[in-house]
Amino acid sequence: MTLPRRAHPRPLDIAHGRIDLSHGGGGRVMAQLISEMFVAALDNEPLRRGNDQAAFDVPGGRMVMTTDGYVISPLFFPGGDIGSLAVHGTINDVAMAGARPLSLSAGFILEEGFPLADLSRIVESMARASKEAGVPVVTGDTKVVEKGKGDGVFITTAGIGMVPPGVDISGDRARPGDAVLVSGTIGDHGMAVMSRREGLAFETDLVSDSAALHTLVADMVAAVPGIRTLRDPTRGGLAATLNEIAAQSGVGMALTEAAIPVSPQVRGACELLGLDPLYVANEGKLICICAPEDAGPLLDAMRSHPLGRNTALIGHCRADDHHFVQMETTMGGTRVVDWLAGEQLPRIC
Repeated sequence: MTLPRRAHPRPLDIAHGRIDLSHGGGGRVMAQLISEMFVAALDNEPLRRGNDQAAFDVPGGRMVMTTDGYVISPLFFPGGDIGSLAVHGTINDVAMAGARPLSLSAGFILEEGFPLADLSRIVESMARASKEAGVPVVTGDTKVVEKGKGDGVFITTAGIGMVPPGVDISGDRARPGDAVLVSGTIGDHGMAVMSRREGLAFETDLVSDSAALHTLVADMVAAVPGIRTLRDPTRGGLAATLNEIAAQSGVGMALTEAAIPVSPQVRGACELLGLDPLYVANEGKLICICAPEDAGPLLDAMRSHPLGRNTALIGHCRADDHHFVQMETTMGGTRVVDWLAGEQLPRIC
């Protein structure tokens, strides 16, 4: 990310301006956009230096890194937007290793004609989310594509963090007998996005659960350093994520439908639209798998945190050569919670 070398006589007309190809051309106009839009909002010392990378000191230990892309439609939805979502989602991917997130990067792909006012709203939202989480966006990149070759704005991110000594959390560590916990109601994000996308009106507002979970994870690791697995159930929801973990660890899972928290408004919206909340995306919830004797301390720690008040124990792992995820239904039967071939709701993050 290169900053301008001299001041610009005319500031950006954010209220009425639009992105054009010169904003991605590497010249003065692009430098002005970076300076007056991105650096002004995301301001920190490494970003201000204007290099194409960020250099920083870290304590000795094990580092984690993640990368992600955000193509959500619509860009703005109840409870968030693509900017805050990009920050929360990247922080959460780092935190699921039990790590303390340190820094983020962000790459913007902008479509010619995109309103500067909307871009400003997105960048300011990203800045708020970053500052609230205490994880700065220290470097980035901006590209512009011709009108009709994009969809307003896409964001790519990377995040790094440090894992505390003695912590080894991974999707391949679940064992038969382990407890399966979820940190709150499922499906909130996906249904909030769907309601805005389709222009649906419900008696109760649907709001995304988008949030940075690293402080919740820190409390959990402090209580039980030996957590086996953490995962945020985004695309594909709870069902896909548990199937991923079952395959990684070579176990089966037995769930109890009545124990899985689903808000009445999400359940009602899913019934109306013919969707299964188990497969609906989340952006502020996590799945935790732990040894059975650790379930009690973890439930206490999670329920003591604002983002884990509705934590529930929803099942357990068991030996199963087929790695099936099965669920005892509220009707008294048993169903297989299988993978879907694709997504119920595309472009949800």
